[in-house]
Amino acid sequence: MVKVLSLKQPWAHLLATGKKTIELRTWHTKYRGEFYIHASKNINLEECRKLNLNPKELITGAIIGKCTITGIRKYNTEKEMKHDYNKHLASSYKIPCYGFIIENAETITPIKAKGKLNFFEYNL
Repeated sequence: MVKVLSLKQPWAHLLATGKKTIELRTWHTKYRGEFYIHASKNINLEECRKLNLNPKELITGAIIGKCTITGIRKYNTEKEMKHDYNKHLASSYKIPCYGFIIENAETITPIKAKGKLNFFEYNL
């Protein structure tokens, strides 16, 4: 069993390819270590446009990568969020929030799977 976190596209793609190194969440986790990245069936078309990504090229409904959480950063202000924009790539997010610091991202051959909220266990 492995840990998996489901993200909307284009965030899943950006995380799996290492272009996004902080994953924003409204909740905190004590977990540190490897997890797999699940791309949900939902695509944020507006964010794809802003980031110049073609939504038709994004995989959905599958586990598409893996990475490692090495730490957590709490964001209390818009200024803090703007400072790390190039790491999380979010044009807006509810404050306060938590940034999961990500390293060792890599894509994998997609594995069709249903997503769930929060971290969930999956048998690869």
